[in-house]
Amino acid sequence: MAQKFPRLFLILLAVLFVLNLVQSYFTELIYDEAYYWYYAQNLDWGYFDHPPMVAFLIKLSSFLFDGELGVRFMSCVLSVGTYLILWELIDNPKKKDYVVHFFLLLFSMTLMNAYGFLTLPDTPLLFFTALFLLLYRRFLNNPTIWISIFMGVVMAALMYSKYHAVLVILFVFLSNLKLVKDTKAWLAVAVALVCYTPHFLWLYQNDFVSIKYHLYERPNQAYSFTKFTLGYFVNLVAIFGLLFYWVYLSLIKTKSANKFTKALLHLTYGVLIFFFISSFNRRVQTQWVIIISIPMAIVAFNHLLENAKSRKWMYRIGIVSMVILIYARAWLVFKPLLPIWFETHGNKQWVAALNSEAEDAPIVFENSYRRAPMYEFYSKIPTFTLNNHMYRKNQYSIDDSEERVRGKKIVYVSKYRNSGDISYYNPDSTIFYGTLIKDFSSYRKLQCIVEEPLDESPLTLKVYNPYPFDILLDKLKYTVAYSNKHKQVKELVPLKVKNLSHNETVLKSKDTLFFQFELPKSKMENPGHFRIGIAENGLLPGLNGKPVKLKE
Repeated sequence: MAQKFPRLFLILLAVLFVLNLVQSYFTELIYDEAYYWYYAQNLDWGYFDHPPMVAFLIKLSSFLFDGELGVRFMSCVLSVGTYLILWELIDNPKKKDYVVHFFLLLFSMTLMNAYGFLTLPDTPLLFFTALFLLLYRRFLNNPTIWISIFMGVVMAALMYSKYHAVLVILFVFLSNLKLVKDTKAWLAVAVALVCYTPHFLWLYQNDFVSIKYHLYERPNQAYSFTKFTLGYFVNLVAIFGLLFYWVYLSLIKTKSANKFTKALLHLTYGVLIFFFISSFNRRVQTQWVIIISIPMAIVAFNHLLENAKSRKWMYRIGIVSMVILIYARAWLVFKPLLPIWFETHGNKQWVAALNSEAEDAPIVFENSYRRAPMYEFYSKIPTFTLNNHMYRKNQYSIDDSEERVRGKKIVYVSKYRNSGDISYYNPDSTIFYGTLIKDFSSYRKLQCIVEEPLDESPLTLKVYNPYPFDILLDKLKYTVAYSNKHKQVKELVPLKVKNLSHNETVLKSKDTLFFQFELPKSKMENPGHFRIGIAENGLLPGLNGKPVKLKE
């Protein structure tokens, strides 16, 4: 161990590990972490937004610790693993003389720094990207059956982390097209597919809900150069912090000296070009390009070792960056250090305030899959988020959380109401009002399917009841939500439907009823889509149908 990893390296790695543990313990969860913690309460082979790796890591952490550390411990462990693998991927013998430079370089990469303790899908994505590259290099040097098997398992682990991982595998493959004729490479693919089969089955059983949402149903907005393309380039600067100039300079200076370096360059440029093109269609989030941090770390450190001028400046700026990021880490815990509110500030306080007002009653949040799990994490009281026509589906739309509040006395919390039975302040000073409902009941899983063809009148509507109980039809009211071509809802119109089963007054369990309707005229100039919703028991209409494209 000491021969591969210098003593100074191990000391600095231990210091970083302890720092991340301390940070994890004292920093309140961010909203996405709370959402993934909610995933982990019911382990499955898939979830609405992501594959299951992040939930699996949180579950492992929870076996060892409680609280925030019970969410983040495995992220701290994987961060150590990522540093070890990246060090192993540096071939240059000079590296032992520049251990401090190595840590300054990686610590200065802002998102990689944050994912050293935050538990998000990108945390395992970074680790398994590094591990995949290590196995691929060994495969190039000595392509044994065992290396192929391990590489296949890691490819599956990559895909279990985040769907973006397909870009890692794709661009590494494109760097070496001779792999098409390599039986051991195909063995790795076969192993990966076998290991990923449970998730494929989950997708099939859940009507490919994740794929359909990300590709077709996710709302967008009109193209804006500032928000989309310029924002993309700002993100490319942000992920490397103050060292961005030297990191990208090293990329430009690096040539394809061998197949492995060629793979690093293909992976980096491939991801950069892919998301640059994507930026003309939608806003690219910063974490989507995080996977380039792994090949760029290798490229940048190799450049640093061979270029004294770059090494000097990267060292100096790295120290400045380290000081700033340590201060920022402290601010995540202690808000007075900066006059800016962030997600890690005040969550325990607003949860305690709401819990006190609600007197331990379960909370149903309107349109917030983020606040619901945050409240449940800190209060240990069941929650649910009621998604209406103005929001989007999420994990609460496909699991059984609705049943936890059905028939119970609950508090319905919304930031869109102007009054209520109770109220509390969010840490950002937004006031939320809550309304007491003594016998809550919603039917958000009722499915509305508009039959083809869509150019006939009247249209046919199928309504399916997936619940284990019957539902009275007079409790249901129908609506049409019109949206623009970017699927942004702009208008809600009541919908009159004609029951084709005239004598039916009940929608029976696991049964389907057919209706006819005339699509009401929209006040929008050119509506792009419409979506059928059902409003029940005085609640706002849900997302019962899928967006249907209108002819222009």
